[in-house]
Order: sequence, then structure tokens, then C-alpha cells
Amino acid sequence: MSFLLYANEISKRVENFIYEVVKGEPKTLYESALHYIKAGGKRIRPLITVLSARICGGSENIAIPGAAAVEILHTFTLVHDDIIDRDELRRGVPTVHKIWGTDMAIISGDLLFAYAYRCLIKSLNYGIPSDRVVKALETLTEAAIIVAEGQALDMLLPTIDSVDSTRYIEMIRKKTASLFASSAVIGAVLAGGDKEVIEKLRESMINAGIAFQIRDDILGLVGDEKILGKPVYSDIREGKMTILVIHTLNKINEDGRKRLRSILGNRNASLHELSEAAEIIKSSGAIEYAENLAEQYANRAIEISRSVVSEDREALDMFREVVEFMVKRNY
Repeated sequence: MSFLLYANEISKRVENFIYEVVKGEPKTLYESALHYIKAGGKRIRPLITVLSARICGGSENIAIPGAAAVEILHTFTLVHDDIIDRDELRRGVPTVHKIWGTDMAIISGDLLFAYAYRCLIKSLNYGIPSDRVVKALETLTEAAIIVAEGQALDMLLPTIDSVDSTRYIEMIRKKTASLFASSAVIGAVLAGGDKEVIEKLRESMINAGIAFQIRDDILGLVGDEKILGKPVYSDIREGKMTILVIHTLNKINEDGRKRLRSILGNRNASLHELSEAAEIIKSSGAIEYAENLAEQYANRAIEISRSVVSEDREALDMFREVVEFMVKRNY
């Protein structure tokens, strides 16, 4: 089976589980909390959770609560990120804070954070031993902490005079890759996987997650807005220190740096100015550099996965296909 068809199947199962668990009053709060879930999304993290469980000899069924937990935790981060970045579009729909206001968006994010744990605790209903569930909860908690640290680093990078790729990689390792890694670990732990296999799946997803974020940076500059579901150039308007910007600032002359810095983070910048900044970045060779870097991390992720001894060959093959998709996707 194609991993994309399988991903669609798992996505539906995870969504149904989420709708069954995440419900209550007041209606407005729950509508805002489920807004991004209903809008769709790639659902890569829950797919990784299910595949990792299968790789470790578990069934799809036991992984669904964990898959739902990581998707809900991810959605929580999106709601709050959009408030911080003042974004108005996500997955092709208006952002939560744009529709319901910042106050309700903050609360809906808080609600999702709590429901991530409720979903994972539901694993006990599937006959999974409590020690595995506790270990999965520890993993989810660690992921939440590390993602918060990564988000803070992302906000602080533009305030640093000289930023190199090492700082950037540290930031995306925390902000993006850690949740991919935790998605794999949670599935594997719920299935009672071998420690060595769990560590390899985790390390593979750390590298894949870094590749994923680098690809995200590239798409933010050259992607199709309709396919992406969010505005291009938003990273420039927000002043994000992406790998593209970092490479460009380290390559161009002083005049170019001054011009680029004058546009970066300027929320009043015109489309013409944003396009000018994008051209400065493109002409520096930043896209080619970033693509090569993403490929390196993706190759490392696949190489690590090759040494995994899997209980389910099809699941491991799809796991590798997911890694390739993460670095080559156009949305």
C-alpha cells in the first residue's frame, strides 16, 4: 500500500478518536480548539506513531490514542504560534485567533494541551500495561518542554547579532524535530519495543524533523501560497532567522545585509519590499545550500532506519517513505 493512502486511513481513524474524546461545553471553546483539526493537515506525526508501533510488533489499534495525543499537542503549538506570529491563515483557513480572538485562542490552546494527555491516558483502555503508558506520558511531557524551549529560541534568534547555522539547527531540533522523535518513541513504547529499536527510531526522526523544517523554510520563500495554505514571505515579514536568512547574511556584502535587515521583521513592509528581500536571499545561493542540507539530514534519517530490525517490514518501508516525503514535499 502507498504510504499516502495509508496515511489517509490513519488520519481518519485519529480524527474520529479525537472527535470522540475532545468534546464539551461551551460550544465556542470546542469549535475553536478543533478548528485546525477539521481544516485537515499532513498528519505526519500520528502516522509516525502508528508505523513505529507496528515496527515494534504492535497493532494500529494500540497506537491510535498516542497518535491522537501527538496530533493534539502539535495543534496546540500551532494555535499559540499563530498568536505569537500574528498569522492570519493556516491550512487555508483563517487562524483561530483571527476568528475567535486572542483570548479564546489562548484558552483553546490550553484545552488542547490538556486533552493531549487525556488521549494518551485512554491507552489504558486498550489493555496496554500502565508502565508503558507512564513511559509514553513522560515522553509527551518531555516533548512539550523541549518544543517550548525551541519556540523561545526561535523568538530570541533575531535579537542575536551574529547567528550561525549551529544555533539554527539547535533551535529546530527542539522546536520541530523533538515532536517527530517523540511521536516515534510513543508508538514504539506503547508497543513494548526494544530499547535499541526505540533509540534508532528516535534518532532517525530527529534527523528527519530537521530536514522537514529546512524544507518548510524553503517553501516559505518559493512555495505556492494556495498549496501551502498560508502566505509566502511570512517568515520574512516576521523576521524569522531561517537557514536561508542566516546563510544569506553570512554571504552578502554589508550594503546587502543592511537592506535585508531593514526589511526583515518589518510588518509594514510592502509586497515589493518582501519580494526584494526574497530575491536577495535567492541570489545568495541560500536555496541550494538549504536543499543540500535538508538532503543530508534526510539521508542520515534513512541510513539510521536501515539498521532497524522491524517486526513489520511494510511499516518500516513506509517509515522510510515518510522521511523522503518530509524533505521533498511541496506543502
